[in-house]
Order: sequence, then C-alpha cells, then structure tokens
Amino acid sequence: MTFDGMRVVAFESRMAAEITRLIERYGGRPLVAPVLREIPLESNSAAHEFGARLMAGRIDLLILLTGIGTTMLFDLLRTRYPWSSIITALQQAPIVARGPKPVAALKAVGLQATVTVPEPNTWHDLVSTLDEHRSVKGLRVAVQEYGVPNRDLLRALEQRGAEVFPVPIYKWALPEDLGPIRQVLDEIIAGRVNVILITNAAQVDHVMRVLEQDGKVQLFNEALRKLVVASIGPTASERLRHHGWPVDFEPSHSRMGILVKEVFEHTDLLKSKGS
Repeated sequence: MTFDGMRVVAFESRMAAEITRLIERYGGRPLVAPVLREIPLESNSAAHEFGARLMAGRIDLLILLTGIGTTMLFDLLRTRYPWSSIITALQQAPIVARGPKPVAALKAVGLQATVTVPEPNTWHDLVSTLDEHRSVKGLRVAVQEYGVPNRDLLRALEQRGAEVFPVPIYKWALPEDLGPIRQVLDEIIAGRVNVILITNAAQVDHVMRVLEQDGKVQLFNEALRKLVVASIGPTASERLRHHGWPVDFEPSHSRMGILVKEVFEHTDLLKSKGS
C-alpha cells in the first residue's frame, strides 16, 4: 500500500526536507511550501525581565510549553547570569512541563519537572493537570510561549487568580516570498491535491492570512470538502476547527514520521473522500 501518486501538501518549515522524503518514501508526490519563518527575539526584554524575577525569587510557578523554547530560554539566561545561579533558582521554582519535549530539555541540564502534562498535551490538559495538582490563585506564573501566544491558556490561568507573566522566546512571521505558498494554495483550490498534512498549529493561521489577503477563503473552504486534512495532534486540530477546517485524521502519537506513515496506511479513507 502506498499513496499511489497522490499529491500531498505540507506547510512544514524546519523539517521541510524530511517531510518531503517521507511523502516520497510512501509513494506520494509532495508539495511542500513553508508558511512559517522563525524570528528569534534577540533583544528579548520579556525573557530578561523573567530572568530578573527568577533570580529574585519572584516566580512561583514556571510553565514550559516547548522543548526548543525551553532550551532557548536557558541560553538567553546564560547571557546574563552564571549557570550555577540559574540552576539554583530553577530548582526553587516549581516547573510544569507540557509533554515530553520540555521534559527532555530539562533533563539535558539536570533538572526535572515538578508536574508533567499527559498526552495529548493540549492547554486544556495543562490547566486540568494544574487544577488537580495545586491552586494557582495568587501565584506569579511565568509561561514560556510557543511561537504565538496561547491566549486561551493565559486567560484560563488569570481566571484562576494567577498573576501571569508571558515569556515569548521566538515568534513566527510569514516567509518573505509568498509565491510558493500561493502556488500550492491554488493547486488545492483547483482540486489537484489529495491530502494536506498539518504539523504545527501556527501553520493554519498563516495559511488563512494568505487566503484572506488574496480573497480566496471561500474557494479554499470548498476545496477542503474533497480532500483529507491530517493533523499531527490535538493542539493543531483545535486550531483547524477554529478556522472551520475538517480534521479527518490524527496519528496515534504526535510525531511527523508517525503522521505520514499512518496517513499512508489509511489510503482507502483518502480515496473514499476524494471520490
């Protein structure tokens, strides 16, 4: 069983070459157009303010949302403080890790999470896990953000009485050249695509921005009815549904390789929707 020459779209940026190879391995014809351009916040005043608060003991709870964001946060702290002082301060602040990637980033520097959020690691899971673990009322809570702010999470924490301090580590922008994205979106609208693979929730927002700029949202939404949209996991699926996209498939684990493999294993589903 293979994709049998199906045209498979992905908007992956960091691992564009890898997802292209995966699609080809399973017999698909990849159309990969990155929609995210990462902008590191080199002069990150929020991260430096977080460092000052952490060193002064004014952080009661630290929430880490991503592995790469955790590592980048530690690297930013190193530019201003001795590593031994950073470790000491982090050991005194309870840490909530949203899933295995922040846990691995902590482990790499000899730290452990106080609380680990179980799969599927959505913000709902994070909040419910916190509700079971402890009240955040009156606590000063720092949240390491993931590309774009998770306003629902911040609002939920504030509603529970926390004083929330967002710490953005990097953010996403559209690529400078939108030509490749527009070409792929036109292929989708023309009905010449069988599958869309979504590997990051922010991809959906950026695709919608381009469609809105070009006045093609309705045409795109109509095209979605005849192809399969596969989401890497609940966080991405939540964003898809927010914009009215279907979620036809989620893999057993939120990993890119598993996503491609399991979508390819369900080509009967793909063919039935496209017929």
